[in-house]
Amino acid sequence: MINGIKPLEHSLRWGMVGGGGTSQIGYIHRSAALRDNTFTLVAGAFDIDAARGQAFGTALGVHPARCYPDYESLFAAEAARDDGIQAVSVATPNNTHFTICRAALLAGLHVICEKPLCFTTQEADELERLSKEKNKIIGVTYGYAGHQLIHQAREMIEAGELGDIRIINMQFAHGFHHEAVEQQNPSTRWRVDPRFVGPSYVLGDLATHPLFIAETMVPGLRVSRLLCTRQSFVASRAPLEDNAYVLMEFDNGAVGTMWASAVNCGSMHGQKIRIVGSRASLEWWDEQPNQLRYEVQGEPVRILERGMDYLSARAREEDRIGGGHPEGLFEAWSNLYRRFALAMDATDRRDTASLSQLWYPDVHAGLAGVRWVEHCVRSADAGAVWVTC
Repeated sequence: MINGIKPLEHSLRWGMVGGGGTSQIGYIHRSAALRDNTFTLVAGAFDIDAARGQAFGTALGVHPARCYPDYESLFAAEAARDDGIQAVSVATPNNTHFTICRAALLAGLHVICEKPLCFTTQEADELERLSKEKNKIIGVTYGYAGHQLIHQAREMIEAGELGDIRIINMQFAHGFHHEAVEQQNPSTRWRVDPRFVGPSYVLGDLATHPLFIAETMVPGLRVSRLLCTRQSFVASRAPLEDNAYVLMEFDNGAVGTMWASAVNCGSMHGQKIRIVGSRASLEWWDEQPNQLRYEVQGEPVRILERGMDYLSARAREEDRIGGGHPEGLFEAWSNLYRRFALAMDATDRRDTASLSQLWYPDVHAGLAGVRWVEHCVRSADAGAVWVTC
């Protein structure tokens, strides 16, 4: 159990690009990064409006001189300081991720990036190459993948408790964008603009989350081919989709489905993953994250609760409070940031043994998500045909 003891001898000096006062996601990055004293926020370029960004950063407690107008100034000035930042989080619109991540790596910084990591596999390949060349990690914030019960499911599947994996059903289908809310909401507007998000909306913004969670639960399983159909029910969003279905075939003979939607009226969040094996099934829902549903054929349903002693050691090591109390998104993100910090420290110390034992959503996870979205768009735009992955 995490009890507040610092996992590192020192906190990493940390900065942010984006994540300012109007950001939907900036606060959770800061909450997660600062929670375990593994990072200290000392600099940032928080807003496209330089004056607004400086005011916001100063209100966070960052020295005004280290609140920069843009990421170029941030990286250059911090590199010239003996106490400059060692890592940066990128919480900006999607179309900027590649350029900022690349610049951060060239500046010798570890990077934590919102997904999608970039728009194309070629861009992702370049970031992977730079990450190796500069000996710096890239972490991708697939937030709920840090929740303990995701790793409980992984342990049970690896132990063979489900038998052979046959079916994987995934969804992330909320209803908050069932109409053109982006017309009044600037923080939503860019998410449905191809200039900022590239070739997809809900496939890239939503679907990659349950896809990565499923890949975390069932490591080594790979999509061999898929078929995608996508719709723009709010016509002004075309050519970007606000609803999509994907059929998948995996390399072990299993099959899967994905439903991604922003127009599922009445649904609060709707992110669910169900893994069906030849002996039993597991189901996890992010609106009830502290319960993992375990169903063995012919036996009563079992609800596995977070924080209980019957769970695996891996599922208990990152608990923050005892069983019965709810933990959720903030704790899952904090667990990811804790892992990012440990990975950065091990990388800087060239401790390859420790690094090899440490799981976190890395550049390969980002690359896999980008590649999957590319295949989905290619399938849908060709008339919902099967494409090889």
